[in-house]
Amino acid sequence: METIRFWLKNSRMTALPQSLLPAILAFCMASQKDGFSITLGLLAVLGVITGHLGMNLFDDYFDYKVKKTDFRSQMQHKGMRARISKCTYLTSGDATLKQLIIACCTFGAVALVIGFIIYLYRGNMVILLAALTAILGISYSGAPLRLSYHGLGEILIGIMFGPMLMSGVFFSACGTFDWSVLFISVPVGLLVANIVYTHAIMDYEPDKEVGKMTFAVLLKDKKRMLYCLFLLLTTAFIFVISGVIGGYLSPYYLLSLMTLPMAISLFYLM
Repeated sequence: METIRFWLKNSRMTALPQSLLPAILAFCMASQKDGFSITLGLLAVLGVITGHLGMNLFDDYFDYKVKKTDFRSQMQHKGMRARISKCTYLTSGDATLKQLIIACCTFGAVALVIGFIIYLYRGNMVILLAALTAILGISYSGAPLRLSYHGLGEILIGIMFGPMLMSGVFFSACGTFDWSVLFISVPVGLLVANIVYTHAIMDYEPDKEVGKMTFAVLLKDKKRMLYCLFLLLTTAFIFVISGVIGGYLSPYYLLSLMTLPMAISLFYLM
């Protein structure tokens, strides 16, 4: 039990709302459709959780292999703001790379078993979605693409935690797709990507110092960074409004506009 708690903590469970909330939303949307299965829907949500935690550990593994992950501590010693160091359980000696890769594979195996069960009921589309998600997840920081090292990490996260994740859960739960998922999954993906992008703006100086190519570093100019932040936030709300106007979403989705002051506040603070 202690080992399980150890790896759950290291897999950054605090980040789970980024995947869990979109998954629950897709589950609730699917519950209104014919063919809905609460069992398969809940299994899909559980698969998202284990897959997300596994990908977080894989990200630690690949980052550690490339930069040893102690660069943020070095930046802090220089007086530069930097988020908390990653993989402290490796640098402290509490775990080895071998133990880390075993933990990664364990989470992945659980997600794989869940996906296989859903496949038995929903068919080949589940395999396609799961395989594509796994490839994109590994490619975030893993070779040969290492997309997060080329300023594309935020875009990848937006795709995975929005359209890919929500379409997968929705299809698993009811066996079909729906345009309403697109008009919700895109803004959800944008807002999840914005979490990472906002931190990238705040960490612009230390990331640039160590040669980490986030989207913010790729843009170089801080005015461009704010312009892209504005686009991320406004596009999310525009998609919801367009879905309601087009009849794909219920007018009740306009209640999400209540969060608009929070978006404005975030932009002002940045």
